[in-house]
Amino acid sequence: MSGNYRPRRRYGRPAGAKGQSAVGQAAAPAGRDTGPDTGRDTGRGGRPPRSADPRRIAYDVLKAVRERAAYANILLPKLLADRQLTGRDAALATELAYGTLRGQGTYDAVLAACSDRPLDKLDPPVLDVLRLGAHQLLSTRVGAHAAVATSVDLAKSVIGPRVSGYVNAVLRRVATRNLAAWLDIVAPDGRTDRDGYLATRYSHPRWIVAAYRAALGDAADGPAPAEVLPTADAAMAGSPVEVPRTADAAMAGSLAAARPMAGSAVADPAAAAGSAAGPAGAALAGGAAVTELEAALAAGNARPRVTLAAFPAGPPRADVMPSGAEPGRWSPYAFTLPSGDPAPLIASGAAVVQDEGSQLAAIALARAPVAAPAAQGAAAERWLDLCAGPGGKSRLLYGLTRLTGPAEPPGAGVGSGASTAPVTLTAAELHPHRAALVRESLARAGRSVAESPAAFEVVVADGTKPPWLEGTFDRVLVDAPCSGLGALRRRPEARWRKSADDLKELTALQRDLLRAALASVRPGGVVAYVTCSPVPAETSDVVTDVAASTPGTEILDAPGVLAEVPGTRATDPRFAQLWPHRHGTDAIFIALLRRTASDPAAERRSVSP
Repeated sequence: MSGNYRPRRRYGRPAGAKGQSAVGQAAAPAGRDTGPDTGRDTGRGGRPPRSADPRRIAYDVLKAVRERAAYANILLPKLLADRQLTGRDAALATELAYGTLRGQGTYDAVLAACSDRPLDKLDPPVLDVLRLGAHQLLSTRVGAHAAVATSVDLAKSVIGPRVSGYVNAVLRRVATRNLAAWLDIVAPDGRTDRDGYLATRYSHPRWIVAAYRAALGDAADGPAPAEVLPTADAAMAGSPVEVPRTADAAMAGSLAAARPMAGSAVADPAAAAGSAAGPAGAALAGGAAVTELEAALAAGNARPRVTLAAFPAGPPRADVMPSGAEPGRWSPYAFTLPSGDPAPLIASGAAVVQDEGSQLAAIALARAPVAAPAAQGAAAERWLDLCAGPGGKSRLLYGLTRLTGPAEPPGAGVGSGASTAPVTLTAAELHPHRAALVRESLARAGRSVAESPAAFEVVVADGTKPPWLEGTFDRVLVDAPCSGLGALRRRPEARWRKSADDLKELTALQRDLLRAALASVRPGGVVAYVTCSPVPAETSDVVTDVAASTPGTEILDAPGVLAEVPGTRATDPRFAQLWPHRHGTDAIFIALLRRTASDPAAERRSVSP
């Protein structure tokens, strides 16, 4: 048990609450569950084990995220498989885990108003249970009676009976209002503290709201784009999910017999279980978004579809897509699954899970015009993925190495300066275990076609201190380590783990990697700098600073290379910035730089930091 629960009055009564008894008569046992967080308990007398309860699984995800920095999108599929949950139970567990993590900031503001104790004084397991209960009460169609009673039962099971009165009283207080009414009470006044209001309403830390505002520039307070379709009276974080009440109402798209691979993505079953979520994060608190910044924040709370990438040198996308899949909007290799397990497609090498924005980043590098062709007589162009793990972009580049235009989007082509000779891809990765994943991904992709599309090598190397000579490569991709704040809809816990101070170390590394990439590319060659973050400190600031301090560097027109994708120009129009609310992708940043001349002082030597 976490903490000391001896004095029951420790938690007192929340403001305005009466009574300490649980709502209704719960059937759950009063004792504690001291079993492990994972496993396949069989229960007694034919009853399902407590650990297989959807709410217990959601709690275990929250606990693991808090205690050992687990990733919810990796852990949850494993728990569903281990505990054999499918159908509507899996849908409920998914909605509770992801929805609670997404809405944590808003729920904490409401819970703080309903408790006479500061939330930071509560033992973490108690707060986890309260957050799960608040999500059910404010953002799902679970009845108030059931939401409170099951939360009390969960508290008894994972903490002990002495906290049940406190949990009951706080959640009864939460249940007195809907989300919109609570926001009117707990959110700062939007007229005097706009970012504070948006942070509470859309459940983002204030510093991320400010960073998004800077990334959007003058457009932040402008009208939301037409692609965002408003849904009236929708809840804040993921929209209400109506939990099926009978076996006949179980969702059609189950978790493929609950057999997802560890670490693989599973199409969100909650979306197939009666979710009212609108497209591209259209469901916003209190009605439609009125500004682009609101639309961007709301998109971080939307449930994304699982997006996959076919192999460019393999069978056509139409032959790879399973029944019910839909082609992507921008990449000729992208398609999405409304539900189900993509593991069979991944195992065959026909596709991998990859956001469409990430696909566009690799395509942009392959398209970008180099200033001059490779030297006469050269056997092949050489491409480099400087930060290759776990291998998604390397795989796409590998498939693009033999394409000269037919499979590309309109107006494409691998690049006006590209050689028609086979291309050699080098994938560099600092960590050996991630390098092994890259090698496996490339080898699996190669087996999916009759003839391997090109040569490749995977090397374990520090991208800031690479072992190759300067000017070795024609094209270099820098998929830089970043905050990941462009993928909050896929990683709901990420927003609560990061702080503005974390960016200082990251941006120093990003600058070092971009300098090494520019040194690695030949004169006339191209570097693509890519992050899954729209934050200026990690994107435009890094690129403009490095370009200004590196003689012979030219910044190219990245949006022009992706001309068929509208609305990509960032506040600095030379850079492309994708957005979930505009493009349905992660918030991927893409900059293209060309090395225009050799540094006269440099010799053909190994790159040094």
